This record gives sequence, C-alpha cells and structure tokens, in this order.
Amino acid sequence: MCCDEAGDISANLLCFHRPLRSTRLLLHGERMSRGRMEHRKPGAASMIQSDLDLFGPQPQRLASHTVLLPGFALAELEALLDALRPVLRAAPFRHMHTPGGLHMAVALTNCGALGWVSDEHGYRYTLTDPHSGQPWPALPPVLLGLANRAAAVAGFDDFVPDACLVNHYLPGTRLSLHQDRNEQDFSQPIVSISLGLPAVFLLGGLQRSDKTQRVPLSHGDVLVWGGEDRLRFHGVLPIKPGVHPRMGERRINLTLRKAG
Repeated sequence: MCCDEAGDISANLLCFHRPLRSTRLLLHGERMSRGRMEHRKPGAASMIQSDLDLFGPQPQRLASHTVLLPGFALAELEALLDALRPVLRAAPFRHMHTPGGLHMAVALTNCGALGWVSDEHGYRYTLTDPHSGQPWPALPPVLLGLANRAAAVAGFDDFVPDACLVNHYLPGTRLSLHQDRNEQDFSQPIVSISLGLPAVFLLGGLQRSDKTQRVPLSHGDVLVWGGEDRLRFHGVLPIKPGVHPRMGERRINLTLRKAG
C-alpha cells in the first residue's frame, strides 16, 4: 500500500517504515565523535547528568491517583507501530457521529475484545466493528504489556485492559471535556499513550465547571489515572500545526481501558 492517497489516514500510517538509522544510547562517560564512540573521563557535572540520564525522566504525580510517565513508551515505539498496522488494515480509522448527529473531528478505531462506538443510538462498547460486522482486531500483546507495566508503575497492579481506543488527531482537532462513563468497572484505571505531535491534556475535576490543569504531552508519554481520579473530566486542546520526525503531521493516542 502506498501513500499517494493523501486523504486516507489509515494508509498513511500503514506506510511508515522503520528509520534507516537507529538512535544509539550513550553509556556513562562516553560520547560520539566523528562517527565513532570515544571514552572520556567524566567530571562532576557530567557525573550528575549521567546519573540522572541513567534513570530517565521520573514519573510525575499530577493528582492523588494520576501519574504522568514521560517517554515511557519510546523503547517500544517500533513494536507498537508494527502492531498497529494489521489493526488499521482490519479496522481503518473512521469519523463517527455523536448521538445528536454531529460529525466527530477526531478519527478513531479500536482493538481488543470491545470497541467504543458512537452513533444515533448513543455511546457504548460493542463486540464487533459496525463497518465490517467482524470482531474488532485483537489487542496486540506489546500494547497489553505496555499498559500493564505503566499501570503498575502508577500504583495500579494487575491491570488487564480489554479495549483500546485509537484516536487520530490532525492539527486543529481537539477533544472536548468529558468523563469516561461507558465502562462497567470504574475501579480500573485508564492508560493513555501519546505518539506524534505534542498535545496539551486538560485534567479537570469531578464537575465540568471545575478548574482544569494543563498537562503537556510529548511523543512516547504515558498518562495513567484511576481511583478517586477515575471520573475526572478531561480533554485535549487543539493540536498545533507541526511535523513530527517519526509520525508526520499527526498525533496518535491509544487509550486502554477495562470496559467489560
């Protein structure tokens, strides 16, 4: 499949190939020079920075049961993209309609035992894709494992999602404030993985009128919330124009939940 059809966002994502050159992780006390690895004696400043880099970006607690894990998904990026391609072949992105008949600006699809849909009958989860009549594509193991580990780091052990909503944002698209209330068990957390263009996530309170916190999200970040924060209102500000070096002019968000 080629990318000549600019309007086919599923085809465009399917056409992503692995980068020709991979990024090399520098070890403590080493630097790149003229295409080769060289060793240097670390000074005090480099020791401190290297020690920090060794552990990577630290989790950030945004609320009592809301944790941001910066860059948590980066190590598995290529595996994630490889796993998404068959999902998009079986269930391409589409624009659904709200129960009131409004066109949803953010394109979406699903994978997992259950998939979230919206139409004149309301918001709900279904066992089958309404476009094809077939079961939604299976939840890829790499995605299941990533969600389970992220939830555990955030304090939610044994999280096993059965639904993954995949949203495709173009510059200018947004997600209005809402609560996730279509799931059966609110004791389970929500795990949200960001890929591509940066976004500003709005974390509100339990009332729509509550003040929101603006949370910048970058490529590879994972946000987890649950417990008393599970029903917080949340949304996404309009995506700013840009071109991500790996993902292009798009933001992909994968939201994993225990829906059934």
